Amino acid sequence: MFPSSVSRCFLRLFFFFFFFVFSHVQAAKLPFHPRDVLPLLPRELSWPILNSLHGAVDLLPSFVGSVSSPNRIVNWKGACFEGNTAWMEFHNKTGSEFGGGTLHIKVSYPHSWTCMDLYIFATPYRVTWDYYFLSREHTLEISEWEDKAEYEYVKNRGISIFLMQAGMIGTFQALWDVFPLFTNTGWGENSNIGFLEKHMGASFEERPQPWVTNISVDDVHSGDFLAISKIRGRWGGFETLEKWVSGAYAGHTAVCLKDSEGKLWVGESGHENEKGEDIIAIIPWDEWWDFELNKDDSNPHIAYLPLHPDVRAKFNETAAWEYALSMAGKPYGYHNMIFSWIDTIDGNYPPPLDAHVVASVMTVWSKIQPEYAANMWNEALNKRLGTQGLNLSDILVEIEKRGSSFDELLTIPEQDNWIYSDGKSTSCIAFILEMYKEAGLFDPIADSIQVTEFTIKDAYSLSFFENNSSRLPKWCNDADSVKLPYCQIKGKYRMELPGYNSMDPYAHMNERCPSLPPKYFRLRNC
Repeated sequence: MFPSSVSRCFLRLFFFFFFFVFSHVQAAKLPFHPRDVLPLLPRELSWPILNSLHGAVDLLPSFVGSVSSPNRIVNWKGACFEGNTAWMEFHNKTGSEFGGGTLHIKVSYPHSWTCMDLYIFATPYRVTWDYYFLSREHTLEISEWEDKAEYEYVKNRGISIFLMQAGMIGTFQALWDVFPLFTNTGWGENSNIGFLEKHMGASFEERPQPWVTNISVDDVHSGDFLAISKIRGRWGGFETLEKWVSGAYAGHTAVCLKDSEGKLWVGESGHENEKGEDIIAIIPWDEWWDFELNKDDSNPHIAYLPLHPDVRAKFNETAAWEYALSMAGKPYGYHNMIFSWIDTIDGNYPPPLDAHVVASVMTVWSKIQPEYAANMWNEALNKRLGTQGLNLSDILVEIEKRGSSFDELLTIPEQDNWIYSDGKSTSCIAFILEMYKEAGLFDPIADSIQVTEFTIKDAYSLSFFENNSSRLPKWCNDADSVKLPYCQIKGKYRMELPGYNSMDPYAHMNERCPSLPPKYFRLRNC
């Protein structure tokens, strides 16, 4: 069963939201008053102090327990309050079919007068939060369960409680920074632009109109690459955070294919079908282009990257079509989505992120949506261990038994020949590069290339594309005074692709590469 587009997007947003929040907040371990007032000071003063006092481990959210009935009481020690107790009470105050419930939380013994504890409460069907400043019993009211499934889930497995140890002010500040990125508004678009300018050093120069190119499909060939950047709405927000951690200046990709009759098609991993599932699809160009022009509300900016003539001559169109058709209808490659980004123990996480944060996010989500967690990372982590069927907790225990660490496990390269429970797993960029691999573009070193290790930036940096502007189509950037080395075919702002068309393939490419913002410097032959 495929996760729906909304569910998978929510998972991604949740995942990267935690990354962003943890990169903007700091917490302390010591029960000392300065910890509570430092966040009130100007950021340029407080953050260096907080950073010098505490490590990334202090950023981890802590799962304190699940509460499912009055008889199942959970006790724990908080960041502020030493004594905490929670229990669940079911009721039907609204007279609805499945009723609702009240989560009781009693907090006591704060370590100072100024501290407070911030919590996240979650089921697979809702996520909410609250904070506690006073020593007393607090309640979280849920007037109605969404449906029978949520009622049964809470009755049997409970509401999961997570303690945020970063402090109220720091967490709210990060929330305020990240919220507008996902709004489908002008505010949201400007927020995404501002984020990328600030954190990546990106520039958004406005192009002269028209912002849409009148394309002649006669000039488009099989294997030509489409780089897509979305800057508003839920996909815009997700892509912004994805760009930030990976260094890519595009967040989605697709590939062109022509059939024997000369009809142009687009191959895309991540196409939303009529059921709301994100799948691999082969779509007529006219249909795909119409959607991007008239129905995609994320304000997509699109660049067309034609293959170099010598590369095109090498491109085995028959093999490419065979591969594309064999993958059509299969799910988007969520199994290995995050692993193309993480290659090193400490060279891929924007500070102060690290593998501890990744583990915490995985832990939270595994408690909320264990089925999706299995799809997103459990299978991939089992592949790296050579095990089967272990859940995240079992995986962490197994790592310790072997004398290894979670950060080392994350760096093990993905293998293109790994078969997951629903088949081969290819993200948008892995789908294209696997097609290139099947079509012969990585020969004679194809056996030593794992395309599932490539980010979007790694892909457009390959020296596969046209390098002679005189051979670009006449309609390419015809209204723009700045002549890019590729063809931007849609978008108000000029797309930049640093490192474009600059790197020849080599064995084990992109398996050990750092990618820290804002320069995203990579080692030679990493």
